Amino acid sequence: MNKFCYLRPKQMMRSIGVAVAIIVAGCANIPAPKGQMIVSKTAISDAIDAGSSEFAPQQLKIAQKKMDAAERAMADQDYLLAWQLAEQVQVDAQLAALLARAAKAQKTAGKLQEDNHALQQEIERNAQ
Repeated sequence: MNKFCYLRPKQMMRSIGVAVAIIVAGCANIPAPKGQMIVSKTAISDAIDAGSSEFAPQQLKIAQKKMDAAERAMADQDYLLAWQLAEQVQVDAQLAALLARAAKAQKTAGKLQEDNHALQQEIERNAQ
């Protein structure tokens, strides 16, 4: 004997309708993510200040495009999408800032190595 329980088409449609109604009702209660939008804009500013325009331009561009999309979602009152995008913007902008800082640190380390090498050569010349 078959142990599986199958829903009849009417029952299935009713269940799907109830599920959709619950989801729609749940999404209607999401407040505008104003705080997250501010945090995300600040993260982009920090990334720019860190030098991401020069050292991580692709990651910065991704964050800026997502910020534009989040602002459009806010204007359309699609707060769930706006919140999700704003969180992604924050992470993308933080990554851009970290990449920029890492690239600047590597550049500085390379310059210090060159300077150390030049000093070592000068010390060797003076020792002769």
